[in-house]
Amino acid sequence: MKERLRELLARSLAEAHRTGRLKTAQAQIEVEKPRQEGHGDLATNLALTLASQEKLPPREVARILVEVLGQGDGFIREVEIAGPGFINFTLADRVWLEVADRVLAQGRNYGRTNLGQGKKVQVEFVSANPTGPLHVGHGRGAALGDALANLLAAAGYEVEREYYINDAGRQMLILGGSVFHRYRQLLGRNEPEPQDLYKGDYIKDLAAGVVDRLGPALLEENPDQAARLLYPEAAETIMEGIRADLSTFGIEFDHWFSERSLHDSGRMKVSMEELKDKGIAYQADGALWYRTEEGGDEKDRVLIKSNGDLTYFAADVAYHADKFNRGFDWVIDVWGADHHGYVPRLTAAVKGLSQGKMRLTCKLVQLVNLLRGGVPVSMSTRAGEFVTLREVLDEVGRDACRFIFLTRRSESQLDFDLELAKSQSMDNPVYYVQYVHARVASIKRKAAQEGISPPGPGEYQPARLVQPEEMNLLKIMAAYPDLVTGAAEALEPHRLTYYLTDLAAAFHNYYNLHRVLVDDRELSLARLGLAAAVQQVVKNGLTLLGVSAPERMVREPENGVGD
Repeated sequence: MKERLRELLARSLAEAHRTGRLKTAQAQIEVEKPRQEGHGDLATNLALTLASQEKLPPREVARILVEVLGQGDGFIREVEIAGPGFINFTLADRVWLEVADRVLAQGRNYGRTNLGQGKKVQVEFVSANPTGPLHVGHGRGAALGDALANLLAAAGYEVEREYYINDAGRQMLILGGSVFHRYRQLLGRNEPEPQDLYKGDYIKDLAAGVVDRLGPALLEENPDQAARLLYPEAAETIMEGIRADLSTFGIEFDHWFSERSLHDSGRMKVSMEELKDKGIAYQADGALWYRTEEGGDEKDRVLIKSNGDLTYFAADVAYHADKFNRGFDWVIDVWGADHHGYVPRLTAAVKGLSQGKMRLTCKLVQLVNLLRGGVPVSMSTRAGEFVTLREVLDEVGRDACRFIFLTRRSESQLDFDLELAKSQSMDNPVYYVQYVHARVASIKRKAAQEGISPPGPGEYQPARLVQPEEMNLLKIMAAYPDLVTGAAEALEPHRLTYYLTDLAAAFHNYYNLHRVLVDDRELSLARLGLAAAVQQVVKNGLTLLGVSAPERMVREPENGVGD
């Protein structure tokens, strides 16, 4: 709808210029939905943006544009010049009546665009250290990253999902030391509990595996050497659990990138030399520094310390240099909110190493507050220090987890109520939306019993849809393609959950007021076509969120007015 109106306004502007009424032949044209109800369907501020160069009052520019535009080939029903020069448009009813047909014709492709024009985008998310199982906060980041990848693909980008395995550095030695400590305990050595070790039953399980495999062979080993011996297998076992949990969560990665591979392959050293050759890294005080201040950071950052040790920043720089070398136009990193202060330095680093050719966006994910019936959930006794993603998945299921994780802006903290997520009621946000899909499926089954098949595009009379609730549903569905594009551009999948909730509310209201299957066969077909279009849009939206669209619910939709 917006694009069509932009085309009509561009044509009117060109015509006004051709006839000498305006000096401007072309302009950037913005079209938006009015903020206030009753101000039409769409609006533009074009007259306001042209007024200074035309040396005319904005309302006069608006009047000229409106006169030339007319009814826009029947696209426009009413035009109003409002305020200082805004132009509000009410579209013709026939425009809205075409929406359901368009949804039915495009099916699962409805809402997909070519905004990205095939540009290569990488979404790197979760990337939890292989030092313990995924917790519920990782689940929120996983849902966000996967939904972002789906949205970007729907918007025409070529998308790759990546998990960065932090399997090098001090945390790996701490993991090995944690397993060794529990190993010695299992073999009867009672020693003071070090403060910096990883805790939880999973460490005991890993240590028990070492006992089964090696017996007391490592009992007298030097602790540092034992840690180096034990961490690779411990990390791999933990990664197997992480992969399994993510698969259960419906997430599959295109690439699992090991930090150790940067060191083992020599790419880390090569990256550091390349940075020096490009002049964006320099030696000072015995250390190697990156010129991050030039890229907008508050100061330059150390890559290699004076004692020769690499910093964590060096590994991140080498990793993102590898991303650039793989040809990505845009990389999106999904991080926990505690990494907020790290964003400027990495942004500056990427700007320098890619010479501005690769775009970096860091999406931050806030904490999840787990509740049960409104009461905060205590720490998990099984996991030791946190509630695992697996525990939540086992209790409430994948669909509820993913949808509820995406009901808020990622930068905001999220309350997740386990009892609400499990409930088969309209208070449960995912159930509320999925119920639309199941309700329409139920109506279709009843229609089939009466010998009525859901119509395809052009197989019913849209003009029979005259109820205000029907027009409202058509207008909401018409907004879906713009919604997908906007959510992809802003990297905000929560917009989609809001949209689906609004569409569900509109359909449930319609269902409660009007029967779909009535004695008038042509009206039944028109309403069945409308319902089928709503069902398709709901399915398309849920698919982007990674949530299923069931044909039946645990509680079958009741026979109400809508049936």
